[in-house]
Amino acid sequence: MKKILSQTMSIALLAASPLALTACGQSNAQEADRFAKVEIKTEQLADGVAVLFGAGGNIGVSYGPDGTVLIDDQFAPLTPKIQAAIAALGAEPVKYLINTHWHGDHSGGNENFGKTGALIMAHDHVRERMMGTQKSGKGNDPASPTEALPVVTYHDGLKLHLNGDEVQVKHMKHAHTDGDSIIFWKKANVIHMGDTFFNKVTLPFIDIESGGNVAGILAAAETVLTMVDDETKIIPGHGPMANKADLIAYRDMLKSVIGTVETARTESKTLAQIQAMKPAARWDTNKDAFIKGDAFVEAVYKSFENPAHKEHDHKH
Repeated sequence: MKKILSQTMSIALLAASPLALTACGQSNAQEADRFAKVEIKTEQLADGVAVLFGAGGNIGVSYGPDGTVLIDDQFAPLTPKIQAAIAALGAEPVKYLINTHWHGDHSGGNENFGKTGALIMAHDHVRERMMGTQKSGKGNDPASPTEALPVVTYHDGLKLHLNGDEVQVKHMKHAHTDGDSIIFWKKANVIHMGDTFFNKVTLPFIDIESGGNVAGILAAAETVLTMVDDETKIIPGHGPMANKADLIAYRDMLKSVIGTVETARTESKTLAQIQAMKPAARWDTNKDAFIKGDAFVEAVYKSFENPAHKEHDHKH
């Protein structure tokens, strides 16, 4: 059941991608047909750094003499198209792969890239959830194949010194999930925020069952705002490229909705009463969004009920 739920969620997340696929519950043939129609679009961000838009999470690519680094890999059927887009950049096949989190629209191609020799890296909890070994919360059931699993894992983060740049990987605690990472190219001044940032296409998705919490989403936005400047190019998990002003607007939206929900809770208002107040209405403008106002408010409300998730926040 967990696997079915995670697949359903991943397909649904496509609605938040630049090239949306529709409907859950479609047949495998229909799904394959939809993936067949997906086009991978490339946008050059800096010398040796690009972003790929397809179906699912946005992909970061860093390439040069030290090898190609991929940030997320969307769905397995798209791997050949992703590989073709990478080759079109003049880049070598993927040598390193970093998952921003465990969801299938960001890690579905892991097995394919793992089998071609890519070294997969991610937060500790990403490997745990893909192995299906979490004692509580959502995870893969059955577990992902060995080739799909991160080989290098970390608790706080790591740095890669590749292609003339310093690539900083930092864990963002209990945000979209309990295993989110952001990736910052220091010299290129590009940052990939994974699903800690949904830009303009939907309200935030907070996967409570995977240890997510709105406080962590806000903290991630605040952290990244200390790292960027007006020239920084920000890759969101879903949606078009963003800049510092976009992230400030996102941060301000989070603070507004969180503040309204928090105040209403102290007044003993129920979830239904708070939803009726429509605290996210100003930003709930995309009728095709994956996460609408009521769902986002519910996730904010539940974040206050489970503020710590300390059982998942252990050192390894």
